[in-house]
Amino acid sequence: MRETQTELDELQRLLDASLARSTSHLRSIVAERTTTAERLTRVLTGMCTLALSTVTAKGEPRISGVDGHFLHGRWHFGTARTAAKARHLAARPVASVAHMRGEELGVFTHGTVEVMNPLDGEPAADWPELLAYFKELYGDEAFDWDKEVVYYRLNPHWMTVYAPDVDKLTAG
Repeated sequence: MRETQTELDELQRLLDASLARSTSHLRSIVAERTTTAERLTRVLTGMCTLALSTVTAKGEPRISGVDGHFLHGRWHFGTARTAAKARHLAARPVASVAHMRGEELGVFTHGTVEVMNPLDGEPAADWPELLAYFKELYGDEAFDWDKEVVYYRLNPHWMTVYAPDVDKLTAG
């Protein structure tokens, strides 16, 4: 868990507000089967496979998989700078992600992406910390980190969690 208390509080406010403004159908499924921000950060450790949804220039949805990392209460993910999803996000930086583990966990997030390491421009202030994390995980020589890959942070405006037995997810 890398989140500060402030980040946990912000995440909890987002989870509460998102559920409150969800449809009655979704609330009937999730309200009694969700978890707290603190417990969620204990579950979302390491690499989590995400289904990433972007939008084409024609407004057509596209979905693909990415390695997701839940750090400081936000999803972070990367792709090749030449990937279609990178082009989509450059033109239309809105995205949705879903992380699911069978029927035990579903984390659904909508938001706007922020480029962490732009090719021509200043990286995000926390990029050095994130880059060290990614290099430790994937290896220093896995990519040309400056030219080949682009990393994003999804700044959420909506997030909900389905976790009917979070204790089962954190046991072990």
